[in-house]
Amino acid sequence: MPAKLIDGNAIGAAMRAELGTEIAALKKKGITPGLAVILVGDNTASQVYVRMKGKACDEAGLMALLERLNTNPQIHGILVQLPLPKQIDTNRALHRIDPRKDVDGFHPENVGKVAAGDATGFRPATPYGVQELLLRTGVETKGAHAVVVGRSNIVGRPMAALLLQDGPGGNATVTVCHSRTRGIDQHTRLADILIVAIGKPEFVTGDMVKPGAVVIDVGVNRVDDPSKKQGYRLVGDVKFQEAKQVASAITPVPGGVGPMTITMLLYNTVQAARQWAHR
Repeated sequence: MPAKLIDGNAIGAAMRAELGTEIAALKKKGITPGLAVILVGDNTASQVYVRMKGKACDEAGLMALLERLNTNPQIHGILVQLPLPKQIDTNRALHRIDPRKDVDGFHPENVGKVAAGDATGFRPATPYGVQELLLRTGVETKGAHAVVVGRSNIVGRPMAALLLQDGPGGNATVTVCHSRTRGIDQHTRLADILIVAIGKPEFVTGDMVKPGAVVIDVGVNRVDDPSKKQGYRLVGDVKFQEAKQVASAITPVPGGVGPMTITMLLYNTVQAARQWAHR
């Protein structure tokens, strides 16, 4: 039987609707959650994600902008879309964001809080979204063997940290695989929950999936397809048509993790506004 589709669009929409009551309560206190999104340069992947363009600016200009946003009381969340142009030091930019406004969860202070299980830290939006997908589709993580394919600071590492935490959506036994792992397929076939974020189109094939596993595909890749009007199509890091015949549940691309990433950025922004209100 083909796998059940995990609909990130529907789950994300329901979660955004849930935010309405809290946003209304904050507005009564004179606080309207504000999010600033900064896109530097013309990276194609960033445009797919943010659907906007921005003019390139030098590092000094970016830092000055971040300082203005840090001190702006109407802005509660700041997001710098990655990757940045090569002439800009990514770590320097991310570290310049006030950790209280770092809704992407990349500042070292938030990284540390998330690793320590401190709820005041902002969880990176994509792993946070994956965790919510698991929770809201009734996937039991407690005692499950979760295999994360990819070790990036954006997805893989924080994903492992969230799955290890003692609480809902956690208490899993976690294996992290990456580009230097020998025999990745031997690890993926043992996964009750397989989360793939390696950035390689259709890297995980059906024979790499344990029968009955839950598969979360974080990848978004463009592959040439002359049959499409735009000349390409979007695929994940999992070979969907094969994996869905083996898994019990799977996220599609698009329409799976992507909408959840956006939703969790909004959740983090509301959290930031709430914390601002209680300062």
